[in-house]
Amino acid sequence: MMKKITGLLVMLMMFSGTSLAQETKGTDTMKYKKLDNLEKYVILDKGTEPPFSGKYVDHKKDGTYTCKRCGQPLFRSDDKFDARCGWPSFDDEIEGAVERKTDADGVRTEILCANCGAHLGHVFKGEGFTDKNLRHCVNSVSLDFEPYTSGSTKD
Repeated sequence: MMKKITGLLVMLMMFSGTSLAQETKGTDTMKYKKLDNLEKYVILDKGTEPPFSGKYVDHKKDGTYTCKRCGQPLFRSDDKFDARCGWPSFDDEIEGAVERKTDADGVRTEILCANCGAHLGHVFKGEGFTDKNLRHCVNSVSLDFEPYTSGSTKD
């Protein structure tokens, strides 16, 4: 009986356009940006974009990287560095903006937007790329970018 109910729920979700991955942090009243198929795959289904394909891999402008899904500020350009890994890398995050969880593989540490639960990528310690010895390896499609404007501050 339970298998039939579970099957019916999955079918209902498929036909309604809702995925199980959309059940993330936040409330029903939160407004999210519309995502394309690749963004849904990465942000909701915890996928990974192909290396060296994202628009922020070699991005060098000054500003703030925000969550593609909800707009929460996540990383500052001052913390971005070239790890030559194929994805944007940051050695720090905006305080309280990023949540860490043990990845489904049980080995890596997944990073998510603390506001909406969007999958961002993974964080690695001990690689020696920067003095902070930390690398947030982030999918470009999980991010938007807001340049600093004249009069704006980095804090």
